[in-house]
Amino acid sequence: MFKDLIKFYKIGKKLGLSSREMNKILIFDNSNHPMLNTILFIVGIIVTILFGVLIVILGIYISRSTYPTGAEYSTIKVKDFKKYKSASKLFRI
Repeated sequence: MFKDLIKFYKIGKKLGLSSREMNKILIFDNSNHPMLNTILFIVGIIVTILFGVLIVILGIYISRSTYPTGAEYSTIKVKDFKKYKSASKLFRI
C-alpha cells in the first residue's frame, strides 16, 4: 500500500502537481462537508469507546457467578446426597 502511495506521489510530481494538491487527492481531503465528517468521526469514536466499556462491564458482571446456573452460591444441600451410600457415611445422614 505504501509503495502505491509513493508511486502516486512520484507520478503527481512528474505531472507538476503541488504537494498540497497531491495530499488532497491521496488523503481524500476533498469532501464537501469537512466539519460534518469530523463531528461524525468524533461521535463514532465516543460510541465505540462506550460500547467497549459496556462490554467490559458486562463481562465482569457475568463472570462473577461461580456456578453455571448463574448463582453466586451453591444450591446443593446435604439432603441431596441421601441416596448415595458413600456420601451418607461421610455426612452421617
